[in-house]
Amino acid sequence: MKKVNYLDFPKEYKERGNLYREAFDRVMRSGFYILGNEVRLFEEEFAKYLGMKYAIGVANGLEALQISLLALRIKEGDEVITTPISAVATTLAIMAVGSTPVFVDIKENGQLDEDLIEKAITKKTKAIIPVHLYGQPLEIEKIARISRKHKLFLIEDACQAHGTRFNGRKAGNHGILSCFSFYPTKNLGAIGDGGLIATNNKQLYESVLQIRDYGQESKYKHSRYGLNSRLDELHAAILREKLRFLEKDNVLRRKIAKRYISNLNKIKGLELILPNKIEDSNYHLFVVKTQRRDELKKFLAKHGIPSLIHYPTAIPDQPLFGKKYRLLKIPTARNFVRKILSLPCHPFMGTAEVDYVCGVIKDFFNV
Repeated sequence: MKKVNYLDFPKEYKERGNLYREAFDRVMRSGFYILGNEVRLFEEEFAKYLGMKYAIGVANGLEALQISLLALRIKEGDEVITTPISAVATTLAIMAVGSTPVFVDIKENGQLDEDLIEKAITKKTKAIIPVHLYGQPLEIEKIARISRKHKLFLIEDACQAHGTRFNGRKAGNHGILSCFSFYPTKNLGAIGDGGLIATNNKQLYESVLQIRDYGQESKYKHSRYGLNSRLDELHAAILREKLRFLEKDNVLRRKIAKRYISNLNKIKGLELILPNKIEDSNYHLFVVKTQRRDELKKFLAKHGIPSLIHYPTAIPDQPLFGKKYRLLKIPTARNFVRKILSLPCHPFMGTAEVDYVCGVIKDFFNV
């Protein structure tokens, strides 16, 4: 039995550890650990990578979303349309500012169904937060048109979509604000929590700068409510090094995804969750669907292959809501979470490992 790693941080460190140690030393020698030169440079470099004017490092992806809502003055009594399938952070950010999440059902590929958004808009609706789930691009241009038509703010949750593209533009380029997470498992991951907000709006840029740092307009002058949500120097320094490899690593992820596709796309009883254009996704996750999900997961584990479920429960069905959304009509989402399984997919995975995973899956389905 072979052993396949779902992710392989030790292999990454073996190959790139010298760069990360140099980044660590650079920060330690500077004697500056919070909101210093490394954060400023990473913000400039990531903004340039996205093709945006401004980028602001924050503590994590959830607070990137929360700060974005605060900057737009979205508050209690307001409604924010979002997806029922995502990391729960997307919804928690809405709740954190006192607003109400309004869940719209998904399409069969897991993405928010843009054709259902307008039916969910009320007089209380102030914003839409769609998620580029699994690093696959939403129909974000359609959602942007809907937001403009109804004068709603579009906050792009690109926390899984570093380098994902839609019609040639990187994810994060369509909303008035866009949010990224640098949790270690992301395509661009720190060695702990981290996040970022991007925008082309100077006024919002200045507001976000204040909110992330206690609401300070200047030192000890607190002009608004704020958080302690700062990307630290060490994470920023390492992210600067990792950013240099992001495009290369995404190419490797696409190579792995294509190998999965060529091996698995004709298996009866197995469906691959894929973008409309194979080259558009960053393949943060490679997800399949099957009625026999739990059996397949156990079979893979028996053969040394880890797999995960992103996400096993629709957000409105989480215990924190009790029975509040029991009658909510999201049939596609509720069916979706019973079938999905994420296979290993990362830039340090060899083709032999991909072939081994495919071979075990074929054995399971008797192909």
